[in-house]
Amino acid sequence: MKQQFLKKSMFCMVLLVFFGATAQTTPTVNKYAFSVQQAVDYASKNNVQVKNALLNLKNQEQVNKEITAAALPTVSGNISSVYNPNIAVQNIPDFISPATYGVLVNEGVRNGNTGQPIMMPASFGSIAAQFGTKYNTTAAVSLQQLLFDGQVFIGLQARKTSIDFQTKNVEVTEEAIKTNIYKIYYQLVVGKTQLRIVDANITRLEKLLVDTKAMFQSGFAEKLDINKINVQLANLKTQKASTENAIAVGYLGLKVLMGMPVQDSLVLTDDITEDQIKAGVLVDAYQYSDRKDYQYAELGKKLSEYNVRRYKLSYLPTVALSGNYAKNAQRNKFDFFGNGDWFTVSSVGLNISVPIFSGFAKDARVKQAQISLAQTNNTLANFKNQIDYEVSQASMNLKVALAAIDDQRQNKELAETVYDQTIKKFQAGVGSNTEITAAQTDKTTAESNYINALYNAIIAKIDYQKAIGKL
Repeated sequence: MKQQFLKKSMFCMVLLVFFGATAQTTPTVNKYAFSVQQAVDYASKNNVQVKNALLNLKNQEQVNKEITAAALPTVSGNISSVYNPNIAVQNIPDFISPATYGVLVNEGVRNGNTGQPIMMPASFGSIAAQFGTKYNTTAAVSLQQLLFDGQVFIGLQARKTSIDFQTKNVEVTEEAIKTNIYKIYYQLVVGKTQLRIVDANITRLEKLLVDTKAMFQSGFAEKLDINKINVQLANLKTQKASTENAIAVGYLGLKVLMGMPVQDSLVLTDDITEDQIKAGVLVDAYQYSDRKDYQYAELGKKLSEYNVRRYKLSYLPTVALSGNYAKNAQRNKFDFFGNGDWFTVSSVGLNISVPIFSGFAKDARVKQAQISLAQTNNTLANFKNQIDYEVSQASMNLKVALAAIDDQRQNKELAETVYDQTIKKFQAGVGSNTEITAAQTDKTTAESNYINALYNAIIAKIDYQKAIGKL
């Protein structure tokens, strides 16, 4: 009994450990139901490219603080203490003996050995002396203030433009992500529509198969008719499986683009209708400045202009103010915290640095900046032409796509009518299965063409709205 109890206890412990480990390793699955705008909003917070663009903006804010710091005073404090175990010895001219001899000569003192008046020697030699103390301590505060530097001055002026440049880069990145999300989102919506049509066709064929089997049992249909319907059903089911796989892969791509974990559940709530596609699509006029990428390019031009001015101002002198205040103490014992004198040292200085010749380096920098600015101007001029091209192309594609919707819708309706009439003829015994197969093929092709027309139209609309800067 005891052994059985121990076995059961061990078995329960193994189960607890197993299920506990399983519960810990199972990832959290979030469920989302997004419209296309909600998908864009999610991506603006989670897409890695947008995140990095936002980090570039934050980095520029720190760069601006660094530029601002160059125009602010710099204050530093310093405390130093020096111990001199062996104070340096210096040989200096003997200035004591000449004074002594001078007194003796003036007083007429005579040499005690020779009795002759003492005379001034021709040379007195030198004296070995030590200057200083064993301990020296200094506490100082210094200030540096840049009064004028042309390059720093331009850097201060360019701070706002630099922030605007990085902010616009975030918007351009978000717009590119938004464009791709729109296209993939609506591609999946179209795929779901296509899947519904395939399901409807399968249901229709399954009913036809039941009716044909009944007719076969009554002697009004052949076994071949049943086989042909089975072939069509198999083809439709294969098409359904392929469509479902394409949709599943599309969902994975959309999640990755949005920055969503692939294990999360995502449901698309928007649909595509002709009215939605045709609503307010074409405009009579557009402005280049409506395009975020054009605004970004203009800010880049402005920064290039600042760069030219920065290098031109490097020819001007720089002016800086400096100040220093210090307390100094000298001791032969380390007793700086006791009694004793602390001597004050202070200074104020003004430095003007005038560039005279730098080997033509400044001139080369100015010309490089001017060449870069000229290239930016050329790019902007070409950009306008590129925008005109994109708008014209997108406008033509949209017009063709809108017209194709009407044509393919009418063709789809006609194919459905032909198919329904063919089924009725077959059921009445005056039609053939061959006619049904042909009508089914035409109907499937017409439905597929209509779905493609819807997708092409929504993509053309997205491209057009992006081209005119209204996406």
